[in-house]
Amino acid sequence: MKQESAAQNTPPPSPSPAPSAQYPGEDGDPPALWIFGYGSLVWRPDFAYSDSRVGFVRGYSRRFWQGDTFHRGSDKMPGRVVTLLEDHEGCTWGVAYQVQGEQVSEALKYLNVREAVLGGYDTKEVTFYPQDAPDQPLKALAYVATPQNPGYLGPAPEEAIATQILACRGFSGHNLEYLLRLADFMQLCGPQAQDEHLEAIVDAVGNMLPCFCPTEQALALV
Repeated sequence: MKQESAAQNTPPPSPSPAPSAQYPGEDGDPPALWIFGYGSLVWRPDFAYSDSRVGFVRGYSRRFWQGDTFHRGSDKMPGRVVTLLEDHEGCTWGVAYQVQGEQVSEALKYLNVREAVLGGYDTKEVTFYPQDAPDQPLKALAYVATPQNPGYLGPAPEEAIATQILACRGFSGHNLEYLLRLADFMQLCGPQAQDEHLEAIVDAVGNMLPCFCPTEQALALV
């Protein structure tokens, strides 16, 4: 990914957070809820939603520090997927999905299995800034893997992470597909959406595969 100037890489200044985006539903429905995705949820939410917005959360950096023995790896060869690391200077881009009415319980039930039971993630409330309206932040639910879960792998050199990603596959597909789709999403967000950790891993994969190019053609190979 092309590096831009510091001014271009800096998201708009943080406004004061607005009240929670949740509100009472009609006819006894549960309150509406925003769910923030920063990994596979950005391209494959797999639950019904009423609205979606691209944007970012502050105070967190994305890291390939969580092990995955189901979706992108196995018990013998865990894959590497992302989690959020608390970082005062961090900024992580993703997609927020609004669920309301019956969608709320269905989405949470589905994500509890996908992210918590199979992935080892806990839930956390974050402040989400929509790309098209950063002065109107929203409260959102995010799934975060902490060092306390048994699948946590922690930091490693980008080259080691790239090697692990290239070797692993799970029920949802190859670990390389996960990396490439996330990289493609970041390119679509524009030059202000930078992720040096992700870029370094993509570059490391490129160095290992001489003909590698992170495009749709490469995605077709995994």
